[in-house]
Amino acid sequence: MPEPVGIRQAQAQRTRGGVLEAAAAVFVDQGVQAPVRDIAERAGVGVGTVYRNFPTRADLVTAVYRHQIDACAALAPRLLAESESPFTALTLWTDAFVDFLVTKHGLGAALGSGDPGLERLHALMLETLVPACATLLDACAAARELSGDIGAYTLMRAIGNLCITGPDYDRADAARMVATLLAGCRSTA
Repeated sequence: MPEPVGIRQAQAQRTRGGVLEAAAAVFVDQGVQAPVRDIAERAGVGVGTVYRNFPTRADLVTAVYRHQIDACAALAPRLLAESESPFTALTLWTDAFVDFLVTKHGLGAALGSGDPGLERLHALMLETLVPACATLLDACAAARELSGDIGAYTLMRAIGNLCITGPDYDRADAARMVATLLAGCRSTA
């Protein structure tokens, strides 16, 4: 007796989600050029399952980062609602944004690879995360916790530059520098 369609769809979604989670973890460890077999092994599926869900590497990379971009964007309104102040929400959001940036080994190279499947990824990041950051900045300006002349794109670009890690500069260093940047943006009024 065949499984009902709903059960098969739910299983397919769980499999796809498992592959995305595994790919994200493998990308952190090895970069976006990691072998598909490593992703499949971590997900507990065959290589064919990875390719059925994501026919190209660009499809997989895009799906992983889209999921993470969407999660980071969704965090902004939640933090605004739950935090004691807009600046606290901004600080917590930038911590998540720093994590997102620092763990994206090889993403910069992938974006510059000329792969047509990855061309939209940078634009997607900007279209999704700049408005989320702007919401936080607007709330901070309204509460007079930040100057109103700080633009979301400019702040995010500054944070991005501070998150370029290397042998003598890691995630903790980046987080300290971003905290210093935010402290410098605080309103003195």
